[in-house]
Amino acid sequence: MGGGDDSRRTHRQVRVEGKPVMHAAVSDRIHIKGTHVGDHEQIGEVLEVRGAQGEPPYLVRFDDGHEGLIYPGPDCTVEIHRAQT
Repeated sequence: MGGGDDSRRTHRQVRVEGKPVMHAAVSDRIHIKGTHVGDHEQIGEVLEVRGAQGEPPYLVRFDDGHEGLIYPGPDCTVEIHRAQT
């Protein structure tokens, strides 16, 4: 399927020693799905990558202004930041 806007593609999860590992970079956006009915998705910008080679943990500033160090779980996706040209 082609021709669509791919500005919100997510990073692929790669496997290290058989386990999936998330990768992100500064300016990427983290999306955390709500875990209960009625919970809203939390969205934040990656400010720092503290793991090796783009791996967690990430310092994230969420849209409501708070910042936190997170180790993303299976309910998270990474939106790749695309530089404006």
